Amino acid sequence: MSAAAPSPRSRFKISIFLSYPKPCNSRQEAFVEALCEYLDDRGFAPRTLGVTDYDMDAPLKAIRRLMLESNALITIAFRRTYVERAVGNHLADLPGRSPYIISDQWLTSPWSHIEPAMAFQLGLPSLILRERGVIADGILEKGVLGSYMPEFDTSTPVDDYFDSPEWRDLIWKWESQTRKVVETKGNPPKLY
Repeated sequence: MSAAAPSPRSRFKISIFLSYPKPCNSRQEAFVEALCEYLDDRGFAPRTLGVTDYDMDAPLKAIRRLMLESNALITIAFRRTYVERAVGNHLADLPGRSPYIISDQWLTSPWSHIEPAMAFQLGLPSLILRERGVIADGILEKGVLGSYMPEFDTSTPVDDYFDSPEWRDLIWKWESQTRKVVETKGNPPKLY
């Protein structure tokens, strides 16, 4: 399934925000397509700014609007920038701070940090999937969102990951949280 415009029947599905940098290779593209197909089969309508939804406003405003219409978020932190060798804390001169080497690792898009942080502020259930080799910093650090952060490897067949016990456990928890959001949104406000 292509990550194209939502089908007419998707309006009866649960809207979720799907965040990912534009794939740069066929393996990343296959991962997005497999995830979209999985979500569609489970009754979710993945929505991505610039793919399924378009807006003339500034990106942060458009993202916020789309998130307010969504019930959860999934972010795919794909490899984007390869770091052959770099030095962190290069000019460190404070106690407890010292330079360190980063080598043979990847950075992802800044949007893979920004959009999950925005979803967290709105209280949306969030699942971040990090491609193997992407540096676990910022919101990608384990424990920052309070939930397990899985890594996937695009060098293996896509179905291997989506058939794994890790995926089944993570997606089950995310799905149940998301369905609870849908149920709660339908309740009237409580006065006390």
